[in-house]
Amino acid sequence: MALSERLEKIIARHAALGDKMMDPSSMSQQEYAAIAKERADLEDVVVLGQQYVKQANDLRDSEELAKDPGLDAELKDIVAEDIKTLKASIEELEHKIKIELLPKDAADHKNAILEIRAGTGGEEAALFAAELFRMYNKYADRKGWKFEVVAIAQTGLDGCKEAQAIISGKDVFANLKFESGVHRVQRVPETETSGRIHTSAATVAVLPEAEEVDIQLNESDLRIDVYRASGAGGQHVNTTDSAVRITHIPTGVCVSMQDEKSQHKNKAKAMKILLSRLYDNERQMRDSERSAMRKGQVGSGDRSERIRTYNYHEGRVTDHRIPLTLYKLPKVIYEGELDEFIDALVAKDQAERLANQG
Repeated sequence: MALSERLEKIIARHAALGDKMMDPSSMSQQEYAAIAKERADLEDVVVLGQQYVKQANDLRDSEELAKDPGLDAELKDIVAEDIKTLKASIEELEHKIKIELLPKDAADHKNAILEIRAGTGGEEAALFAAELFRMYNKYADRKGWKFEVVAIAQTGLDGCKEAQAIISGKDVFANLKFESGVHRVQRVPETETSGRIHTSAATVAVLPEAEEVDIQLNESDLRIDVYRASGAGGQHVNTTDSAVRITHIPTGVCVSMQDEKSQHKNKAKAMKILLSRLYDNERQMRDSERSAMRKGQVGSGDRSERIRTYNYHEGRVTDHRIPLTLYKLPKVIYEGELDEFIDALVAKDQAERLANQG
């Protein structure tokens, strides 16, 4: 189907949905909400489509005018410039519309679970993991998102073995889904006396936050253990069985939570993380397009793949999937300026999917 025909159908559908919404009493609240959502989802492509139709008509008129043998030279130059401008604008609109018409990842609108774990490198890796956690917190602040710390296992030198947060806001997962993977740091540790540069790593996982409707769980598939929470070194931080471990028996996925003093709160947090991990696993198995994307388009996104390097000595950050290197490490790490990387990864993903379509 030609792009113009497809746009006509979408614009007509958008208008029909608007007409239906004029009579909310004729439908249930659920039906009204579904219609409102569908219409809102079409809004961006309709706006672009209306611009496209208008400019296509303007181009047609200008090209007809240019054929007029009675047109004087000065006006002919003006019309020729208009045609050139309109063609460039229409080409840009076509590209934007094609991106809008790409199949959407159903999880793009969801909030995200951020999980960071220190990898190879001992205490230096733990310090880097803590810096990454703060970096994403800063990025969330810049985007106007809510950053809620779920759990953090700190070390003695302000590092962390692992940390988890729920990030809430508009299109959080769509922006952060390419951050999953191994992040590597190259720098001289504070404890290094010889001035040698060390390489350490931390693993980042970004999961779409699952809702109850996304995953159906049987109580019989869960094993829930409670135990005493303990801090670094194994010392008990309370004397009640407040820590909770939930295991999904069929898959072996296990989540432990002990940050809250209340067993009930720890169980609720653990269940939220468990649901999101199971949902992410199910998406990867079910969605062949997303699986192919992870493996080929912007890197696999696999937890074991090195995706980005932060070199403190040279002040640079390199993303190995695009590739893109920026010499603004302090801005990235300490102020959360990640937009250039994320925008480039999203653009690469879109370009690959457009190419695969045609």
